[in-house]
Amino acid sequence: MTTPADASIDALPVLTRIWAELLDLGDRPIDQDTTFLRLGGDSVLAVRMAALLRKQLGVVLALSDIGVETTLNELAELVRRRVGAGGTTRALPVELRKRADPHAAFPLRPLQQGYFVGQQDGWELSYESAHFYVDVRLTDIDGDEAEDSLADALRRLAAHQPMLRARVTTEGEQHMLSQDAPGAVPVPRVYDLRDAAPGTVESVLDKVRAEMRSTGPDPVRGPGIDVRLSLLPDGDARLHTSMSLLVFDGWSSTLLFRELVALAADWNAVLPPLGMDFGDYVTSVADLPGSDEWKADRSWWWSRLDAMPEPPALPLIRDPREVRATTMETREAHLPPSRWAALRDRCAARDVTPSTALSTAFAVVLARWAGHRRMLLNSLQLNRLPLHPDVHRVVGAFSATMLLPTELTEGATFAELASAAQKRFSEYSAHNLITGVEVSRELGRRRGTHRPVAPVVFQSTLSMDAAVGEAHPESAGPLGALDFGDFHHQLRTPQVALEARVYELRSELAIVFSLVEELFETEQVDAAFTELVELVGTLADGDGWDREMDLPSPAEATGSGLLLGRYDDTDRAVAEGPLSTTLEEIVAESWEELLGVPVLDRSAQFFALGGDSLLAVRALGRLAKSFGTPVPVREFLDDPTVAGLAAALAAHGATV
Repeated sequence: MTTPADASIDALPVLTRIWAELLDLGDRPIDQDTTFLRLGGDSVLAVRMAALLRKQLGVVLALSDIGVETTLNELAELVRRRVGAGGTTRALPVELRKRADPHAAFPLRPLQQGYFVGQQDGWELSYESAHFYVDVRLTDIDGDEAEDSLADALRRLAAHQPMLRARVTTEGEQHMLSQDAPGAVPVPRVYDLRDAAPGTVESVLDKVRAEMRSTGPDPVRGPGIDVRLSLLPDGDARLHTSMSLLVFDGWSSTLLFRELVALAADWNAVLPPLGMDFGDYVTSVADLPGSDEWKADRSWWWSRLDAMPEPPALPLIRDPREVRATTMETREAHLPPSRWAALRDRCAARDVTPSTALSTAFAVVLARWAGHRRMLLNSLQLNRLPLHPDVHRVVGAFSATMLLPTELTEGATFAELASAAQKRFSEYSAHNLITGVEVSRELGRRRGTHRPVAPVVFQSTLSMDAAVGEAHPESAGPLGALDFGDFHHQLRTPQVALEARVYELRSELAIVFSLVEELFETEQVDAAFTELVELVGTLADGDGWDREMDLPSPAEATGSGLLLGRYDDTDRAVAEGPLSTTLEEIVAESWEELLGVPVLDRSAQFFALGGDSLLAVRALGRLAKSFGTPVPVREFLDDPTVAGLAAALAAHGATV
């Protein structure tokens, strides 16, 4: 439990110090009526601010209470009201609860469940692993010490961050192995190519990259991180890392890399201890359902679902259901430091965050590509509920998606569109106790589909350095110096057709498209990406803000042909009536045990009975053990009724 703040404490000096630290303001005086946003703050930094408020003032506020539009005076007043009982701030409805057994199993978070089901080939556009691959050049490496240094750093990091020892069960639970359990600690793989011919070096590097890009680590079978080191001629090397999105989010991958390099640089380095772990967080937020705040957020979302738009109707060359992609392809461009700094300044002057400006630019490009102005986008949020001051220093799969209906007003300037987007984001993110995965499930249920309802994603990890508390390291001791000018990466996430990502590296802004290239005309993708980069450039230069945006006239999609999110799927005829075969009775009994509800009709639909994708995997797994006959998840989703599953079992050879 957090120690309550003393009501007599003057919070303003403490809040001023917190803002100065987060926003790198030094000793600059802060106008108490200036917003966090105007000074360079955003939602990522708000997470750290909430944790620091809890640590330094003993005050617990929800992220919705400390939005980016908050001024220093307003925040001081929020703290005062929170300390004085009966205030109007929305405090978190749960407290962090430490688990008695740190190795006990705990549930998957909603987004983890989506990745887990995707790895069972449960969704279209899914893969055997959801992961993020990176490799970076190292120079001036100590080839004789590098391998031992890296292995030792991984061992110490696994002791510090228990999720490096995480495993996921086949039924969809997770747990952390003890440090001394066989195979618990990731072990690096090393390729010694120091004396190899140039052709051999390139061949091996190409092979390693291809393997790690297409086959990521699977925490069902081993560690969720794969680390490799290629020792090259002339003191060079490459550090390859692949992290499973099933157990590590984007924030965690950034944090892990920093800590790994810090430990490799110094055999005696000791990281500050953590007062919580991911399992403590997950078991604590599991208490959210049933709270008044959670119910209010669910009611807020549910009341808006029937008016939600469709995703952008991008022209397709193949139906996503027919595609079995191996990797997501990438387009990338960088804005140099001076222009990136100028863009940040112009965003602050317009009272929008850089993330909002960039997501608005993405929406404008999508509207022109799709031919309509009203669309549903998916936003990956790195927010962590501030249950503990260390929450920003813990690795795990904290991330959640948020569905964001977007309507671009015809005839508006870019500044007007971005301002409206900032207000809309603040409104929707204030109801973050319900995740986008949960909203998507309900939206899919209402629309009668198991296909992705929001397959176009925007993700920003801007401000990560400030949120984590340090910049990317440049030296790694025996591993040499890191050269981020020679940096490769690859993202692979299920249920996503196109994802725009923005991040900061070496004081540059990186703009990335990750996409399933088999779905789109290459020329259209290239044109859209070029258009996005050019639009961002006009915002950095300043002349794009007051320019009226050229947008399509229709609000809704009017195009023809194969379009994203608009599929001519014919529903199967529902087999109604009482259970009629022994197989149907067995399926019904299995569902009753798993879902805790009576199943009496052969047309009963698994998801209408309260099931979800994770429970579907469990149901199929249990029946597979009984019959020795697995039914693929995707096949089950085509007809998730008692009769449909019984027929699928029979088709795969199940007998009674």
